Amino acid sequence: MTLTDVAREADVAISTVSRALSNPDRVSRATREHIQDVARRLGYQVNRQTGRAQLLALLIHDVTNPHNFALIRGAEAQARAAGYTLVLCHTEQSADLEATQAERLRSTVDGLMLAASRLSDEQLAGLAGRTPTVLFNRQLAGFAGVVLDPADGGRQIVEHLHALGHRRIAYLAGPRSAWMNEQRWRALSGTAKDLGVEIIRLGPFLPTLEQGVAAADVGLASGVSALVAFNDMMAIGALQRLARRGIAVPDEISVVGFDDIFGADFCHPPLSTVSAPVEEAGRLLVDQMLTVLAGSAGTQLNLPSELRIRESTGPVPISLPT
Repeated sequence: MTLTDVAREADVAISTVSRALSNPDRVSRATREHIQDVARRLGYQVNRQTGRAQLLALLIHDVTNPHNFALIRGAEAQARAAGYTLVLCHTEQSADLEATQAERLRSTVDGLMLAASRLSDEQLAGLAGRTPTVLFNRQLAGFAGVVLDPADGGRQIVEHLHALGHRRIAYLAGPRSAWMNEQRWRALSGTAKDLGVEIIRLGPFLPTLEQGVAAADVGLASGVSALVAFNDMMAIGALQRLARRGIAVPDEISVVGFDDIFGADFCHPPLSTVSAPVEEAGRLLVDQMLTVLAGSAGTQLNLPSELRIRESTGPVPISLPT
């Protein structure tokens, strides 16, 4: 009998069951009594002898990226509501540092939540064999987790640019080790092929403002009419570089990003970008962790994304910049 079974029978979220059984003052009396009655009827016993401090670790490759703020906020709120404390670890885009930190943390926390993990499939499998592990923006057979749908976002970008007359675009790729980088490229290139749009892949680049500057120069030299950046940090860096070079956006070239970070709507010009419910993803990631801790396999959740069209995209220019 697991926490998941109690939640299903009581028709509430796993996190609500966890709160009712470990921190009963955090839920209403009616809800608490209902869940406790269901738990007793099913024979569920709360394990208070685990020796753990009710800690969950969230490993993030870049805590300075605003995209991750909402993920952290959602995960922290859900963990706190379930009676857990969230430990945050910055892995600095390094697979080696991520592996080291995960190894250090695994003996002191109940579970590991890896955001956009840079670890290999083999490393992840080895880690999960010793510590409950769930993934954000990384899919691997046998792992529970949450993904912000890359396929639909990529499709919407290409369809949008195609409708504006763009027939040659460039993808400013992110790190080779980023699983989401390959998924975005697959979605972009697949849709481009279907629509008869030429797309070239440039990079890789680190997903930072500074690398967005370098990516803009490479993109301009390719002679395309639109740039699609791996993430908004790169896209905003590209916008800054284009402005300094006197290239008008979108009159001379269009720019699109992914993530819809804080500031994407008031940079100059406001950035067209793919948006997804990141804070909700943080909450659901903790729910997946609780499910795994309760002894169930968990699932792989795919959350929808949508293109937010702003002023950084426009009709294909009559003449391309040189």
